[in-house]
Amino acid sequence: MKIYVVLQRMIISAFMAVPKRIPVGGQAVIEGVLMKGPEHWGLAVREPGGTIWLKAWLGSEWLKKGIWKYPVIRGFATMVEMMRIGMRALSISAEISLGEEDKITPLEMAGAIAVAIFAVAGMFVALPMLVSEYLTSLLGLTHLSKNIMEGILRGVIFVGYVAMIGLWKDIQQVFAYHGAEHKTINAYENDAELTPENVAKFSRIHRRCGTSFLLVVIFVSIIVFSAIGGGSLLWRIGSRVLLLPLVIGISYEFIKSASNSETWGKYCIMPALSLQYITTREPRPDQIEVALAALDLALHPETAGENTQSEAVVEQ
Repeated sequence: MKIYVVLQRMIISAFMAVPKRIPVGGQAVIEGVLMKGPEHWGLAVREPGGTIWLKAWLGSEWLKKGIWKYPVIRGFATMVEMMRIGMRALSISAEISLGEEDKITPLEMAGAIAVAIFAVAGMFVALPMLVSEYLTSLLGLTHLSKNIMEGILRGVIFVGYVAMIGLWKDIQQVFAYHGAEHKTINAYENDAELTPENVAKFSRIHRRCGTSFLLVVIFVSIIVFSAIGGGSLLWRIGSRVLLLPLVIGISYEFIKSASNSETWGKYCIMPALSLQYITTREPRPDQIEVALAALDLALHPETAGENTQSEAVVEQ
């Protein structure tokens, strides 16, 4: 059953694991949390025996060089990097949390990745477009109305999908770790004492969460896809795939600006924050403890692990 949890997490990660070029960011994995510090990634996973398994590694330098550091381009590049790191952390967390008896084989992991890619393309790209095409012919909608309908359908499908799998106990565990990640970052950014008791008092909603990225992507995609006009079915599907990096890049720049603004940005992303009530759950103290261990590891990889039951593995 755990392989299906990995698959669902991969599908959600396509929307939630949005890269954040900030000192601290992160995402939930299976029975753990991945955190990004200024230089290191820190991964903390709760082992079946109750101890916290830790691993840290240096972040990539290529995002700071060449064309990858320029606006719009950096948005898509950092998302690719976050997805790459997220998949690595997800694979490791699945292996650690399942233990030896239920360990996922490389073939099963490859299959889960392949299914996740096709599921994302089918459910969130092709299906909304085909349904909007049908409604356009049925209702006689304009080209702009068709693209608005497509964007709305994409959002409804995603929200419905996340809400549905959120009823699954194993996914609720992942969402609880997502809430622990948010609470920990909120506490850290407010200079609070980083203990499970203090962190629990903070909100599980965070303005830079990748979940909020979804609504911005929908809005930007409506504008971009409307500008390219119509065409054959193959062209419309292909254009959405080819223009996805542009849509992601523009959306990234908007989120980046809005997150740093205490005026217009605060109100622009406020509606998107409501989605986090679906993708997060109130965490238990032991889940917050894991998030704190991941943050400590990302910030101080040379000393992290001293306050946990496991030694930290640090890759340079």
